[in-house]
Amino acid sequence: MADLGDEPGRAAEPAPIPPARPLDAVDRDILRILRTDGRASIRSVAERVHVSRANAYARINRLVEDGVIRGFGARVDHERAGQGASAYITLKIVQNSWRTVREQLQALPGATHIALVSGDFDVLLLVHTPDNRALRELVLTRIQSIPEVLSTRTLLVFEETDLGPLPDRPTELA
Repeated sequence: MADLGDEPGRAAEPAPIPPARPLDAVDRDILRILRTDGRASIRSVAERVHVSRANAYARINRLVEDGVIRGFGARVDHERAGQGASAYITLKIVQNSWRTVREQLQALPGATHIALVSGDFDVLLLVHTPDNRALRELVLTRIQSIPEVLSTRTLLVFEETDLGPLPDRPTELA
């Protein structure tokens, strides 16, 4: 049987994500540790959740394979990294064009979060640019030139507070 991705004009479908397995207390503890410190060693995680290193390693791999853990990364101070202008941009788009629009938005420089939402607009996009001139160019030239984008509204961010997990703040994984 031919893969649909082999047909001209059709993109290959992404591999299906396995069904979610229930998380036990150890899995939730591992997630809490890694959300607070994504650089924690397997040994450190194992000691903190009271399992063997092999067990911790297997559990983390399973959480990655199951798509529970989507990746490991750093929280960036965008202003200190030369991205001094931030904005949320709301978009109204042509009905049923979400996938096409999402692909184009993902390719934008400085795009860090894209969400399909309900309400007065369809898409919420968070961008970080070097300055307001670059932000203006991004909105007026790049985003508004996407044929499926009907309208945009730009909300400048004056100050941000990262609400990443902290040891003293309760999380949903508690």
